[in-house]
Amino acid sequence: MPTLPLTLVVITHNEADTIGRCLDSVPFAAEKLVIDSGSDDDTVAIAQAHGARVVQQDWLGFGAQRNFATTQCSHTWILALDADETLTPELAIELEHRLPELMASDAPAAYLRRSTIYMGAPMHWYRPAVGEKLARLYHRGRARWTDARVHESLRFDGDAPTLRAPVNHINNPTLPHKQLKVLRYAELKCRDWLEKGKPVRMWQAPFVFALAFIKDYLFRLAFMDGWRGFMIAHTAASYAIYKRMRYYEMRHNPESVDRAAKLLTRHGIDR
Repeated sequence: MPTLPLTLVVITHNEADTIGRCLDSVPFAAEKLVIDSGSDDDTVAIAQAHGARVVQQDWLGFGAQRNFATTQCSHTWILALDADETLTPELAIELEHRLPELMASDAPAAYLRRSTIYMGAPMHWYRPAVGEKLARLYHRGRARWTDARVHESLRFDGDAPTLRAPVNHINNPTLPHKQLKVLRYAELKCRDWLEKGKPVRMWQAPFVFALAFIKDYLFRLAFMDGWRGFMIAHTAASYAIYKRMRYYEMRHNPESVDRAAKLLTRHGIDR
């Protein structure tokens, strides 16, 4: 497959189990760039063995780390993947055919559709895990990531096409992986709220879990995926209520911010 003037960029921290597969899934990228934040496993060596240039950068938060990565890319068009994501062969072929036209256009970005593998098997019905649209392919001068610590998104003006074939996402290989990610993401989200002075609305708490669960389990069709759907909806609802409780604690006990940060860093959950 011929190479195209595109940079594949992946931000990493201890991704030895997945980074090689991710990099190999984009054979047409003229440059493969890994922005690593101090991995102490074999991530860097594996990335280099699979053709990537590795740049070390202390962790800045998801949005800021992605914006830093953009400044390190050699090409104008960038494909941003997570280490646990891979292009399907069908998407690789589609990109090979559509990228030249896209790069010659005035489009700021393009959407990819992501298919989630959860508990070792694809989700078939749960809406956020089947064909979720994510802007991950973009022109560095026409799009920019938000600076959010977590749940960052790509911002741009204008229309962006959507590619048909999916990206595969291995969403946490075990439930403990998922729970640790929930803990970390909640902490990061609460720190963003704290900086912005978001009001505490604990009166919502009695309703948050139930409404979040119903939204995912019923309206987003998680129930159609059996017990796996129940678990993914329950986890999402637990995250929704926990981050509100944690934010309440941050506001009412400010010293808990630093104490929790030290604890999470010591256990490798935060950095």
